[in-house]
Amino acid sequence: MESTGDSLKIAMVQSLLHWENPSANRQMFSNKFEQIAEDVDIIVLPEMFSTGFTMSPDNIEKEEGEITLRWMQEMATLKNSAIVGSIVFKENGSHYNRLFFVKPEGDYLTYDKRHTFTLAGENEKYSAGTERLVVEYKGFLICPLICYDLRFPVWSRNTENFDILLYTANWPAKRISAWDGLLKARAIENMVYCIGVNRIGTDAVGHHYPGHSSVYNPLGELKSFTEKEEIIIVKVDKSEVGQIRNNLRFLDDRDQFTLLN
Repeated sequence: MESTGDSLKIAMVQSLLHWENPSANRQMFSNKFEQIAEDVDIIVLPEMFSTGFTMSPDNIEKEEGEITLRWMQEMATLKNSAIVGSIVFKENGSHYNRLFFVKPEGDYLTYDKRHTFTLAGENEKYSAGTERLVVEYKGFLICPLICYDLRFPVWSRNTENFDILLYTANWPAKRISAWDGLLKARAIENMVYCIGVNRIGTDAVGHHYPGHSSVYNPLGELKSFTEKEEIIIVKVDKSEVGQIRNNLRFLDDRDQFTLLN
């Protein structure tokens, strides 16, 4: 069933990742995309889906960022779906944890992770972004963010009346209860669908990832949840967002502020 303009079908790809091996990951995800038999509007991949959460970006050839972007464009056209995920990207001598929102026609928008993960030293290896991204796509306003951004409610605050908060992540098992709780909180406080796509498996430095990719509606009700390696397809309805916001006008009372960098 195709989307009608009031709904989006989103494929969440919860997957293992090959460590610092972009070509292997591209091939793996190409194979996974072949398993998506129905029409979907957006395919979401984990954070740093072409390498895993590496703190050695110099191990990745500079050209790999552009190669993976071209692959995303090819896949978006092939599947007639937007492709979303972050990768290691080098530009002007600096590395970024850069998310690409690639549309089916090949156009794309980017977001550089604002909150680099200091506990792992990401702030020492990657330059932080300064601008938030809100994408208009098929009648929905979508704010895509990356992993550690989830812990910062001010950065995630719904000041543009977007419909979906979308987090792509490598969130480890030892703090997975925080992931679960914060996704639900972001949905409730912003009156949005909150979607989080996490990886699974154990990486080369010993961090284990349990998945827990999930979707919460604007009331914080869990609509979908997964712990195993799989592609799960969910449908989100803009009418549900509108109805909840009309009945419960909590956003009218939100604090007004200007975010200073």
